[in-house]
Amino acid sequence: MKFKEKTFRPSAVIFDMDGLMFDTENLTIPFWEVAGKPFGYNITYDIVLRMVGISAERARLVMQEEFGDDFPYDAIRDEFRKIVQTEVEKNGVPLKPGLLFLLDRLSAAKIPLGVATSSRSATANNMLSKAGIIDRFAALTCGDEVKNGKPAPDIFLLAAQKLGQPPSACVGFEDSPPGLQGLHAAGIRSIFIKDLLEPSKEILATVWHKCKDLKEAAKYLKI
Repeated sequence: MKFKEKTFRPSAVIFDMDGLMFDTENLTIPFWEVAGKPFGYNITYDIVLRMVGISAERARLVMQEEFGDDFPYDAIRDEFRKIVQTEVEKNGVPLKPGLLFLLDRLSAAKIPLGVATSSRSATANNMLSKAGIIDRFAALTCGDEVKNGKPAPDIFLLAAQKLGQPPSACVGFEDSPPGLQGLHAAGIRSIFIKDLLEPSKEILATVWHKCKDLKEAAKYLKI
């Protein structure tokens, strides 16, 4: 489905988390290398880029493809999470430009907000709480709540259901190609805010709007 109207007032808005609301991808990607070294693995930047925006189980497959079926994914991921947690406790969660502006505008317009993140529930709750914005969201939908992660539409369909709105009445914000694919498959208008990855022309053709930051996106939402 291709949405042709330039502006639209959504009944609900769904946000990705890492790389979209939080400037955490660039910050945490090097932590994979740190986590892997004690186990004898060199997890480079380009390998981690292949895991951006996808579920933990799909990320497991990326690692196994690179290092073999005996790669200790769970142990290294747990170590990675500990390193990230230490960083968040020490320095807080870095917010993306325009996030608070957009959340304020949407709240003033009384539009309910949700999160659809590949992160697990405990991680998402912790990050949103540390950022001081968890109370802004009426519903959280996380990677451990769906069988099929992004780019499947499942997480976005569940998020829309939790918000009590049909997908076609929602707008979704994403920074990753798998997330944009999931929004399109769910029949949700997508707004792309680039972080690390540029989608293919085929994926960009499905995007409702591309914006430089979250503040710019407000002009398309009739708020």
